[in-house]
Amino acid sequence: MSEQTNEAGTAGNTEKTKAGTTGSVTVDALYAFKIGMTQVIDEKGEMVPCTVLQYEPWTVSQVKTSANDGYEAVQIACRPRKPTRSPKSQQATLKKAGFKAGAYFVREVRQKLPEGAAVGVPVSLESLKKGDWVKATSTSKGKGFAGSVKRWNAGGGPGAHGSTFHRQPGSSGNRTWPGRIMKGKHFPGHLGDETTTIRNLKIIDVYHDDNVILLSGPVPGGRNALVRLTKT
Repeated sequence: MSEQTNEAGTAGNTEKTKAGTTGSVTVDALYAFKIGMTQVIDEKGEMVPCTVLQYEPWTVSQVKTSANDGYEAVQIACRPRKPTRSPKSQQATLKKAGFKAGAYFVREVRQKLPEGAAVGVPVSLESLKKGDWVKATSTSKGKGFAGSVKRWNAGGGPGAHGSTFHRQPGSSGNRTWPGRIMKGKHFPGHLGDETTTIRNLKIIDVYHDDNVILLSGPVPGGRNALVRLTKT
């Protein structure tokens, strides 16, 4: 592998590089960062809402085999860390992949080992193509402590004056038997900040020059959230 390809794969250089380079490997799932939303006009002349995802270069940091690990998978890493902020265990592993220290993002893709999978090889953006169907997994926006009406879409009480019952949870107990609140009762509590998956999303377009992916519809998470795109 040439020195130029290795630098592009490790994302150690500051210049933007094309993700689909010679000597790269394709995987069944890609990770990209959510930028925001836009809209495009498709071939039928219809307006399609899209989520814009920025793909940053990922590098194969470990190849797991059935003989050594009991299953097959490709471990990939992105965004180098400073040595002072990197665990020593991570430094020892990622130095083989070309990182000076650790990485902020290390993920694993379980799949049959693709051709050319080796430590230090960059992951190609060509893993996803225009027209592919994927499922998007990310962490939803955290909304803090929420009441029953917002959290569980409870009906609440009358909205007129004088009812003294508007957005309260309502009755939650039982009689002498069973004498307790049943598990799963919808109470106020923490809302959001959960791993959420949306299925059947279509890749509208892939811009290799800018490392940008256009995905139909909304995607969980806020701006700059890491989104996993898995082929279906």
